Amino acid sequence: MSIGDVEALVFGRGRLNITAESLQKVDRSYDFLREFSKDKVIYGINTGFGPMAQYRVDDAALEQLQYNIIRSHSTGAGRPLELRCVRAALLARLVTFLQGHSGVHRDLPLLLHEFFERDICPMIPEHGSVGASGDLVQLAHMALALIGEGEVFHRGLLRPTRDVMEEEGLRPLRLRLREGLAATNGTSVMTGIGLVNLIEARRLAGWAVAASVMINEVAASYDDLMSPVLNEAKRHAGQRRVAAEMCRWAEGSRSLRQREAEMFHRHTEEVFERKVQAYYSLRCVPQVLGPVWDTIERATEVLIDELNSACDNPIVDAETRNVYHGGNFHGDYVSLEMDKLKIAVTKLAMLAERQLNYLCHDRINDGILPPFVNLGIPGLNYGMQAAQFTATSTTAECQTLSNPMYVHSIPNNNDNQDIVSMGTNAALLARRVVENAYQVTAILFMALAQAVDYLKLQPQMAPRTRTVYDAIRGVFPAFTDDQPKYREIEAMVEFLKTTDNTNFLAQ
Repeated sequence: MSIGDVEALVFGRGRLNITAESLQKVDRSYDFLREFSKDKVIYGINTGFGPMAQYRVDDAALEQLQYNIIRSHSTGAGRPLELRCVRAALLARLVTFLQGHSGVHRDLPLLLHEFFERDICPMIPEHGSVGASGDLVQLAHMALALIGEGEVFHRGLLRPTRDVMEEEGLRPLRLRLREGLAATNGTSVMTGIGLVNLIEARRLAGWAVAASVMINEVAASYDDLMSPVLNEAKRHAGQRRVAAEMCRWAEGSRSLRQREAEMFHRHTEEVFERKVQAYYSLRCVPQVLGPVWDTIERATEVLIDELNSACDNPIVDAETRNVYHGGNFHGDYVSLEMDKLKIAVTKLAMLAERQLNYLCHDRINDGILPPFVNLGIPGLNYGMQAAQFTATSTTAECQTLSNPMYVHSIPNNNDNQDIVSMGTNAALLARRVVENAYQVTAILFMALAQAVDYLKLQPQMAPRTRTVYDAIRGVFPAFTDDQPKYREIEAMVEFLKTTDNTNFLAQ
């Protein structure tokens, strides 16, 4: 399953089909484990869980054991996870079981599939996971819904699971050999949140490139900052990609200047009226956003591998006819990539905030724009002045949130879990940073639109940036008089999240 598949299924209206081959793998794994587990000690089938694994469980209580892990671990706290993240987690859990290494009955993945297709989202609190043994607490809340208990979101309402299942004609999952442990043990929640982060971060990075071309048009910068020759001289794929994307966005612009036409001939003046080189926030965009692109690409590769893996314990392998005990539930891969992602997205927000400052600060932009891009009466009206406060404050929060979770392991569980990943915390913090960066970018685009209007730049803009400007004005009309802007900021965030910016490149 690719990142495009995930986006179509979680963000779009795609339908997920389970192949007969996948179910056959599930059946083989379950049938093998049912026979293999007789008269053997296998963790989580006839032993307790975690440090309680030293205690054998009586045969008469094995089914109750599977219910107990779900009910005992449904101890989350805090706000419910976003429904989009829950859907992504349902998808990740389903894909794990379809690998055929979990020893579960086919009823488990089939019921997960029904929940996903019918948009039944278990209520999963944000807090509870230390990232090993995976997302025990959050996945317990998911499993609680599968057995017909707890609560789910359905059609916009939080309701008792049993009522929703009855209405939908679904029966609660009957737990057999190890469905309770399998349903609660793994990295699916952190992976789901992480995939949502990556899909939104990828779109955000595209908007950052578009905004960077627009601000260079506003500043009438020299276009060699995005030159293929300049950027190919450095061997980083992300930098080269950003520069190439900027060239595509800038194609046809009459606002950007050519250095060879203006500077590469004899000059007699002692002081040049126009800046020979722009500020770094305008000129160094490929070098700043390049690592952001590279980080998103690497994190996508890692999380897609995690999605398509068997991430619980133990691993049941019908081919070698063995049950392997280990730690595939450990979320270090996700944790490290989410820490890297939030650092990269924070840098993206910092770039947007500095570009916003260029637009708002008339001494920095050499007076080409009024203070705060104010189209009204200076002193009486205030333009984007207060919106800049919001962008600066939000960027500062991103900087604090960028401290790593990956290295914040705290031993727990009677020190059975003596080194953990904190992967879900890392994914949640990255989630906050991505959301914040959208807010900063939304305010930047609002200021850019005001700057374009002040300079009457529309006829000189590149066709693609002009299309973006027109689309923004459909969401955020030009203003001179002071009015509350919080609704417009919210609308701009929604526009950026839901509009595929690659469509502008295709025009």
